[in-house]
Amino acid sequence: MQTRQAIRAVAAFEAFKGFLALAGASGLLLLLHKDLHDIAVRMVEHAHLNPAAHYPSIFITAAEHLQNGKLMLIALGAAAYSTLRFVEAYGLYREATWAELLAAASGTIYVPFEIAEIIHRVSWLSVGSLLLNLAVVALMLAALWQRRQARHNSRPHH
Repeated sequence: MQTRQAIRAVAAFEAFKGFLALAGASGLLLLLHKDLHDIAVRMVEHAHLNPAAHYPSIFITAAEHLQNGKLMLIALGAAAYSTLRFVEAYGLYREATWAELLAAASGTIYVPFEIAEIIHRVSWLSVGSLLLNLAVVALMLAALWQRRQARHNSRPHH
C-alpha cells in the first residue's frame, strides 16, 4: 500500500513538472514577434542589474539572437516534454506497467548528469536532486519487481 501511495506522489510530481513545462512553452509563444532585446534589457534592469556587466550582457546578447523559429522550436520541445510528463503521470496514477518502466528509464537518464553536476560543484540542490531521482528509480524498480513476483505467484505450478 505504501508503494502505491509513493507512486501516486511521483505521478503528482510528474504532472507538476508537466504544468511547469507547459507554462514555459506558453510563455515562449507569447514572446513570438516581440522585441526580445528590449524585453531582456527590461528584465535585467528590473532585477537591478547592470546591463553592461558581464553576465547580464550575455543574457541580453543571447536574447537578441533568438529568432522566432528558434523560439517556436524551444516551445514545441517544452510542449512535447510536458505531454510526456502528463502521459507518465496518468500512467503512474493508473498503476500501468509501461508508466513504471518509463519513469524508471527517464529517471535513470538524468543520473549521469546529476553526478557530473555534483563533481563539478557540490550543492544541497544537486545532491538532493540526485537522491530524489535515485529514490524514484528504486521505487519504480521495486514496483516492477513486485508486479513480476505477483504474476509469477499467481501462475499455476505443475
